[in-house]
Amino acid sequence: MHSGVSNSNGKLQSEMSAAFMKDRRADALGDLRVLPDEILCNILTTLTPRDVARLSCVSRLDMPQAYNEASRRPLQFDGFNSLFLYRRLYRCYTSLNGFSFDNGNVERRENLSLEEFHKEYDGQKPVLINGLADNWPARKSWTSEQLLLKYPDTKFRISQRSSKKINMKFKDYSSYMQIQHDEDPLYIFDDKFGEAAPDLLKDYSVPHLFQEDYFDVLDADQRPPFRWLIIGPERSGASWHVDPGLTSAWNTLLCGRKRWALYPPGRVPLGVTVHVNEDDGDVNIETPTSLQWWLDFYPLLPDNDKPIECTQLPGETIYVPSGWWHCVLNLETTVAVTQNYVNSKNFEFVCLDMAPGYRHKGICRAGVLALDDGGFEDVEKNALDIESGSSYLELTRKEKRVKICQSQEDRNCENGTNGMCKGDGLGDLEYSYDINFLSMFLDNERDHYTSLWNPSNCIGQREMRDWLWKLWVGRPGLRDLVWKGACLALNAGKWYERVREVCAFYEFPSPLHDEKLPVGTGSNPVYLIDDYAIKIFAEGGLEASLYGLGTELEFLNVLHNLNSSLKNYIPSVLASGILLLKNGSYKVLPWDGRGIPEVIASSNLISIKHKEVDYPFGVWGKKQFEYQTAGKPLHESGSCGKSYSMWPYIVTKRCRGKIFAELRDILSSEDALNLASFLGEQLHNLHLLPVPCSSPNDTIQNVEEDCMQPSLGNRFSENITDKIDHPPAERKLFISILNMQRKNVLSRLTEWGDPIPCKLIEKVDDYIPHDLTVLFDVFQNETEVGTSCTWIHTDVMDDNIYMTSCCPASLSEESISDPSQADSTHVKTCNNSTRQKHSWYPSHILDFSNLSIGEPILDIIPLFLDVFRGDSHLLKQFLESYRLPLLRKESLKESVENSRFGRLSYRAMCYCILHDENVLGAIFSLWTELRTATSWEEVEEKVWGDLNNYTGSC
Repeated sequence: MHSGVSNSNGKLQSEMSAAFMKDRRADALGDLRVLPDEILCNILTTLTPRDVARLSCVSRLDMPQAYNEASRRPLQFDGFNSLFLYRRLYRCYTSLNGFSFDNGNVERRENLSLEEFHKEYDGQKPVLINGLADNWPARKSWTSEQLLLKYPDTKFRISQRSSKKINMKFKDYSSYMQIQHDEDPLYIFDDKFGEAAPDLLKDYSVPHLFQEDYFDVLDADQRPPFRWLIIGPERSGASWHVDPGLTSAWNTLLCGRKRWALYPPGRVPLGVTVHVNEDDGDVNIETPTSLQWWLDFYPLLPDNDKPIECTQLPGETIYVPSGWWHCVLNLETTVAVTQNYVNSKNFEFVCLDMAPGYRHKGICRAGVLALDDGGFEDVEKNALDIESGSSYLELTRKEKRVKICQSQEDRNCENGTNGMCKGDGLGDLEYSYDINFLSMFLDNERDHYTSLWNPSNCIGQREMRDWLWKLWVGRPGLRDLVWKGACLALNAGKWYERVREVCAFYEFPSPLHDEKLPVGTGSNPVYLIDDYAIKIFAEGGLEASLYGLGTELEFLNVLHNLNSSLKNYIPSVLASGILLLKNGSYKVLPWDGRGIPEVIASSNLISIKHKEVDYPFGVWGKKQFEYQTAGKPLHESGSCGKSYSMWPYIVTKRCRGKIFAELRDILSSEDALNLASFLGEQLHNLHLLPVPCSSPNDTIQNVEEDCMQPSLGNRFSENITDKIDHPPAERKLFISILNMQRKNVLSRLTEWGDPIPCKLIEKVDDYIPHDLTVLFDVFQNETEVGTSCTWIHTDVMDDNIYMTSCCPASLSEESISDPSQADSTHVKTCNNSTRQKHSWYPSHILDFSNLSIGEPILDIIPLFLDVFRGDSHLLKQFLESYRLPLLRKESLKESVENSRFGRLSYRAMCYCILHDENVLGAIFSLWTELRTATSWEEVEEKVWGDLNNYTGSC
């Protein structure tokens, strides 16, 4: 009886409570109630704490008085529930003790031989291998407790869902692991652990199954990140992804347990969205956390669509082939090491993934789901499927989204390792992770030498060419494989056809098999064939290429007419012209840079209308072209990546010896100083050369007409004519170009990001004048405006300097084959008493296609950062031989003589920030201590301070 009454009272109270309960969500959120909890939480995570506080105040404005009073009391959550928030809370406190998958279907092997691995697994399927780490010191010493004892104050990089990576002392991270209850715990994922704690590299070695790594031909500072220390607590892990660059990987677990899930290439896991940018192929993945995926998505999968799974135990090594999707969940605190590598099985896939374009990148990761309906028919013809009226040159970045939001079974997809799919408008197309199949999706309409490079590529374009060349030279046995990779990444086959046509026209020897690959790291294909060096211009598109060749030919004509000694150190030009592809056949059209070739005049491909001058594509035409393109993002350039049927070319005499980049590490200090003196002398000669006369009226007219076009925007500073009454036309052009570069400097630096410190990017507007006219107005007096403009090379880099061996025992003046060597002051000092010390001397400066006209200091920037690598002793040696003023102190106004505008260091720093190339990235890589700098003045003084002591005297 008593029990029954109690039950009745409890039931009544429950009913009464339910009657008076009210859903407070609508009143509390106001108009925000239309958004689901998930979106609201995502918005809140992007706000600062101050903004969250402001938002909470706004939410209370329209609340009834009762709620305002209640807000002063402890929070009550009656009438509120959220399944989304509950799931997040559950994930924070769930235990994974019974989460192991003991009946995994990844094969387990022990005592696996190299032959068996290559035959059964390499490039084919995952495998768990036991025993590879038995003899490692790390097998016993890599526990969180022992690492804490040895490395308490060592900082390691933390992985988090943010572009801003942080470093944390291990003792602090260890404390965090013990107390955290995060939904997605932080974990150490550090590719620089070998620098932070070098002894860790001694605790393990690469297993014998994975020692073939083609990236090992690169220097340590050149190769992309490839090894990581991984430490994480229970519930942490790596969400679904494909390893960068389609590399393969091995992962050895030293303590703890990891649960793995894997899908073969092309099988996008449930709940994952793939974004593929149609401009540059950048691939981004939206994916739930690993714990969230196992809790919320895994149960929805039918048995025949579940991933390949296993639980990795301490001492086991898992192999993940190229292109495989994988997700990892730490079941307890774990310590592991992993490395990515390139070998013969995945080399072509890595090269394919580097290639410009977008379609093939989506296909490699998302299979045929990344194709539009009917797209395969277009692919069979190697043609792009571009929507009517659209172009990959649009200002907005187009993205292709591939999302798996339901099971494969519901999508009528057959189960299989190749991800064969039907019912999506693609007929019976079967996806295959085969290089011949995937290469059909390459965008052959784009020129691989000029197209945008995918920003997520593990190495850049220059580094890619350097890598292939080093493999070509250093591992001759791989040349057939390297050639296949170069054809995928660089269109090497097409450029080889073109250089053969030039050779045939001039009756040069045909390229030998070993001469098929372009040399060097530049953006224009260069071939060394017999005694000839042949360069085909491609960088920047057809119009930029014509100005590159035209300017170089004009400059060489000036050298010849003036008989400057500089010509002795520039390779002789033997031929030049334009290669034309028409109706499937090539035709060679010789051209010496004078006049406008008929094929160009009739093509309607040139944006600037040239009048009849001797060198219409010479340096002043080039400056006007620079004006048109200055400040534009690369993807907005009309010539970016566009394939043309004409290519300018130049043939020069081949230099014997080696480029400085190959000799840097073996040169003696005397040779390095000798090189600095040589460069000082030659840039002295270059900067003394008279600049060709421009056509001032035409130049001013062209600039002002362009500025009046609405489509070009306000490109010209309105204050220029106020500050300088009648500046030369070229001065107006220079200032206009600088001001356009100034306008987008903040977005450009932000896009480049690391290693440029964020706090300095935020201060760039305060450091650089908003109108660059003031830099030139400093020099205004009654007779002159600005410094004298000179020819500038603009690209004095370590691969544009040739050096020749100086044999101590046998070299005599008569044995020097190049007569130009006897004219150089620095070679004259290489007499019998000094030859024992000097093994190499500089002989030539290459690549004058980037010639321009501007301030001499612009040539010192690449020289100091790339050739001298920030060595102040070499810079001082250079300046002693250079002997020309860089700043006219006598012309400074008294009011600015002691201000920042009067500092050479300030001027150099401004040019570094405004530079089209990521010069700042080089600065903060050379001077790593500057990554903590708090002002640009600090960077300026450290890098360029020595220039302020230089006056220069002829």
